Amino acid sequence: MINRLSIKFRNWYVNHFLRPQFEYLGKETTFVRPWHIEVTGWPIVLGDYANVVATPDKKIRLTVWSKSEGKGRIQIGDYCLICPGVRISAATEIVIGDNCMMAQGAYITDSDWHDLYDRSMFGGQTAPIRIGNNAWLGDSAIVCKGVTIGDNSIIGAGAIVVKDIPPNVIAAGNPATVVKHLDPDRRLKTRAEWFANLPQLDEIDRKERKGNTTLGWLRSMIFPIKGD
Repeated sequence: MINRLSIKFRNWYVNHFLRPQFEYLGKETTFVRPWHIEVTGWPIVLGDYANVVATPDKKIRLTVWSKSEGKGRIQIGDYCLICPGVRISAATEIVIGDNCMMAQGAYITDSDWHDLYDRSMFGGQTAPIRIGNNAWLGDSAIVCKGVTIGDNSIIGAGAIVVKDIPPNVIAAGNPATVVKHLDPDRRLKTRAEWFANLPQLDEIDRKERKGNTTLGWLRSMIFPIKGD
């Protein structure tokens, strides 16, 4: 159950606790349970119209942690979807394009984080990651250092990407390999186009929240019932 009070609290939390941790936090970005999102390090950019959905058992973690001063960066484009449990960890640079979707538990890391032979040494090998526009990472997919994923490509659930993936394909497996090419004759609809219908979506949201009350919201938090 959602009412205006809960929305105001969520927005207050984002503005006071999350926004200062970003170099840039885009306009019209929406967060679900933002108190389960951990942002560590600098700089981190999250573009406009992003949807970020966290849960108590599947926190979202965006981390920049570099052993070299002035290095390390995460840049996420506009209209992206970040689902529960996503982790993005950068020692050098991770750049994610517009309209990308990262399903539950996806992990993107540009570093080994430890030396292969001296396990006490922080860092290890690192190389930047580039993920193109409209890419889709499936549930629990892992993208490793130095990888480029082309525009529109899909990474299957549980895949481990250790080499470049070209545009307009579906890749799966460990290590991930191309298993299918997308149909060039079929038009790909982006999340940006979906957001073009926001006025209609806002009207639907208002109708769904009609009749919600502050007392009802408090009751749903303490004694939830089916349908809350």
